Amino acid sequence: MVIFARVVECGSISATAIALDLSKSVVSQHLKSLEQELGVILLNRTTRRQVLTPAGRDFYEQCLRLNSITQQAWDAARETQQLPMGLVSISVPHALIGPIVAPAIGALTAQYERITPTILANDQRINLIEENIDLAIRVGETGVSGDRQVRLGQFRDVLCASPQYIAQHQLTSAVLIDSPERCLQCDYIANDWQGTQITHHAWHKTTRQLITLEFVGNRFVDSLPTVLAMAKAGAGLALIPDFVFNMCQQQRTLANVLPEYEFVRLPVHARHAFGKQPPTVVRLCIEAIKQQIDGFSDGADAD
Repeated sequence: MVIFARVVECGSISATAIALDLSKSVVSQHLKSLEQELGVILLNRTTRRQVLTPAGRDFYEQCLRLNSITQQAWDAARETQQLPMGLVSISVPHALIGPIVAPAIGALTAQYERITPTILANDQRINLIEENIDLAIRVGETGVSGDRQVRLGQFRDVLCASPQYIAQHQLTSAVLIDSPERCLQCDYIANDWQGTQITHHAWHKTTRQLITLEFVGNRFVDSLPTVLAMAKAGAGLALIPDFVFNMCQQQRTLANVLPEYEFVRLPVHARHAFGKQPPTVVRLCIEAIKQQIDGFSDGADAD
């Protein structure tokens, strides 16, 4: 159809062949095949001129409409790539939604109203293409081969409990380190990914001495907000990200049970399947989330 339209516009098969950098025979054969497929003559051709038949005139007008629609589709695709607009689906662990991703994307949509995000809570590894996810935020993992990965930042976990629970059970770093049986006696609020038998490794902030503590989960939940609610209520020990703990510590709702020790840093990555040039909306989401993570000072490691 494109070649037929160019034949009409150029006025001859020879001129069309030059314009499209094709041979005259290719253009002529294409026109012949099109007429055979349609079962009508589109052009009456002589050695001097070509004239559209009534059927050819109607077909050409339809070609123009189709070309216009095609151009609009191309322009829209380019606009989506270049401008902050359109749908974007983001898969995020429960722990990062409230303090990190939701505020970041909320601020982004306030700035760019044509962005339409869908934020999905998911702690599992996923296949971006199979599950139709544009962007996945994950902790620690390297992702599926072929995905593009961008490092956003890092954080540490903190082992904590309510001040009331710590006082009631007389918990200190020394007690937990020197008396392994006390660790096993502690109530532990376990997220579903932690299982029942829980082992923690931590390093002394000054001497870098490594300690290993073992606990048994006896309160089980499937999201960080539930872990927080139970820990604040005095249900037991809990492991939570430092950027969440720091806010709770300021509010005096949770306290660090190992203030002299710190856990390993955990990297946070963004994953997408768009190669080196993600759509603008995806790139802006990544930048907004990274900026939000940067806003939590790593220097504020829980004391």
